[in-house]
Amino acid sequence: MIRRRHPSATTPQSSDEYGPEDYYGSRKRLFIGLITGTSILLCTILLLFWIIPYIGLANIHPLLPYLTGAFLFALIAVIAWASLGLVLHILKGRPVLGTQRMRGLTIKLFLPLMVLLARFLGISKERVRHSFIKVNNELVRSENGTFEPHEILILTPHCLQSSECSIRLSYNVDHCKRCGKCPVSMLLRLRDHYGVQFAVATGGTIARRIVVQKRPRMIIAVACERDLTSGIQDTYPLPVFGVLNERPNGPCLDTFVPEETMEKALRLFLKNPPLPISLNAAVYGADTSSPPTVSAEGEE
Repeated sequence: MIRRRHPSATTPQSSDEYGPEDYYGSRKRLFIGLITGTSILLCTILLLFWIIPYIGLANIHPLLPYLTGAFLFALIAVIAWASLGLVLHILKGRPVLGTQRMRGLTIKLFLPLMVLLARFLGISKERVRHSFIKVNNELVRSENGTFEPHEILILTPHCLQSSECSIRLSYNVDHCKRCGKCPVSMLLRLRDHYGVQFAVATGGTIARRIVVQKRPRMIIAVACERDLTSGIQDTYPLPVFGVLNERPNGPCLDTFVPEETMEKALRLFLKNPPLPISLNAAVYGADTSSPPTVSAEGEE
């Protein structure tokens, strides 16, 4: 369950007020331990690839063992540098040792191997995915600045929609009647207030097509840990900030995401965002879509 904090009645929320997230109790140390173990294992395997055939390579050419060794040691150095830089990046909250793009190496290389290592150690996939999403979000926050509203896409699964609703929203979210029985009406309110894009996907293929059509520079995705992990992998190098949904009725049925959580995530990446919806309502009244009009005489 994600912690909820109520915004101040007088002070706008800043992006620094978002976090730390719980991610179902997962911690960064699990990710750090797995990526360290994976790196050591990779380096050991590469070293064995040089030691075992050393004699046979010398029979082919006297210099071949040294050339092969130089290549493998260079590869070991890159893996060690990447993993160390990534761990320091996670701990310090900023890129170090020139590792600004280590998120891609984590997604493409380390994560699948980390899952295999975790399985061997008896650690569940869910714990690894939670830890990965947490680390990914911190890397995205540290590596990316802010964006114009139209450059940000809120992408959610169809299971946020009420199972009793007969309206299909995967092609046009504006078909929603905004009855308030599911989070879709809240997400539309955030979309209208901040001017961002919003879409509902029924699966990975539809989600990829939406991304191609809307061409965002930043995605705030809501899903379960499995779909978030695969979505982050599929859309790299596009930055994806993951928000885990809440599943009071089990997976894929009437899931939920808090408005406060989504609004805080949005405000992390928006350039010059307006007042939060709650503060906007306190200042302008119940209608948060626009401020009150003032007549020439200065009366509302």
